[in-house]
Amino acid sequence: MQLRYDYRVYPDASRCRALARAFGCARVVWNDCLRDRKEAHAAGLPYPKSADLSRLRITQAKRTEGRAWLADVSAVVLQQALRDLDIAYKTFFDLIRGKRKGPKVGPPRYKSKKDSRQAIRLNANAFTACDGGTVYVAKVGRIKVKWSRPLPAVPTSLTVIRDSSGRYFMSFVVDTRPDHLPESDTEVGIDLGLTTFAVLSDGTRISSPKFLRRAEKKLKRLHKDLSRKAKGSKNREKARIKIARQHARVADRRRDWHHKASTQIIRDNQAVYVEDLAVSGIARTRLAKSVHDAGWSAFVHMLEYKAAKCGRYFGKIGRFEPTSQVCSTCGVKDGPKPLHVREWTCKACGAVHDRDDNASKNTLAAGRADRLNASLSARKTRRKLPARRDEAGSHQGGRATAVGIPSRQAGERVKGPSTWR
Repeated sequence: MQLRYDYRVYPDASRCRALARAFGCARVVWNDCLRDRKEAHAAGLPYPKSADLSRLRITQAKRTEGRAWLADVSAVVLQQALRDLDIAYKTFFDLIRGKRKGPKVGPPRYKSKKDSRQAIRLNANAFTACDGGTVYVAKVGRIKVKWSRPLPAVPTSLTVIRDSSGRYFMSFVVDTRPDHLPESDTEVGIDLGLTTFAVLSDGTRISSPKFLRRAEKKLKRLHKDLSRKAKGSKNREKARIKIARQHARVADRRRDWHHKASTQIIRDNQAVYVEDLAVSGIARTRLAKSVHDAGWSAFVHMLEYKAAKCGRYFGKIGRFEPTSQVCSTCGVKDGPKPLHVREWTCKACGAVHDRDDNASKNTLAAGRADRLNASLSARKTRRKLPARRDEAGSHQGGRATAVGIPSRQAGERVKGPSTWR
């Protein structure tokens, strides 16, 4: 599995200037290569190949007077910028051709030095972990890192990030194996909400912390201060940074809370089932601020990759499953109900249900049914393939018998989630 570990770093003034040069050079290479491809497309010509762009916009550009400062940063940073552009184009074309699932995105765009977030990416040849809690970055120097936890293996790549609030982070990608937890006999269905963040089928209720709502008063005051500053002034930039830092605190608290809650659920249950919510659609309603404050998508993503890492089962049921309309006792569909109806009585069996508790129990039942159906379907379609003549087989009387072919070769690497905590 490929996991990503993030750490806070504290570069000094000289290192900050070196990182600013690296951010700027990577941005220039991206924009130059993107401009060449846009001009070729407008002229009806094929897209320039990456090798030609690397030779023209990196190797030869360093020898020109206008781009001689590209030699001040590591060549790995410039090559990775071009590689990121290739990945952006590939993602765009795969979405258009239907080879990749997800929302439609536009083609790559130019980057601006006014963007609040800047980043560079390096491979293992351009950075080294040193003694004393520092990491050496090529042509930048040693940067102090706050090692909040040890890395489980040698990292394969590094991303240095400066966020909108001026903080610096290092993000390491590590290849590691799943660490399976002891098996448990408990399964749980989860119903996500706003007033109560999550209701579990075992009766557990997780209250919504509402971090953004709690910080609204301070954010309102900071926005008033920003509106009084002259545009383009240094005081306005200082006021903007204060707002960005406050939003960063809210996001950090929410992320930390998500990690703790999702980890506890994964550790306690062998299987976890949730509803496949259309969060982007709900976020376009009058509940948009509350939906974004809850962070359902991030929480579900954490459950998914932590389940894969810990050897748990994670399943999603269809978003059109009537979990709030079906009685979890007798299974009779009682019809849709508005959101203000929090309790209702089944007309068939007379059972009194809490809306969220009933939905979590139906989510558990639907998830188990989907898992059983998938297992039965895989069992029916599984068949033994006869061994080829060039494959090793067990011979009985001069005749080769069929041997089972494993679905995954031993030692094959499995790509997993990008984050773990």
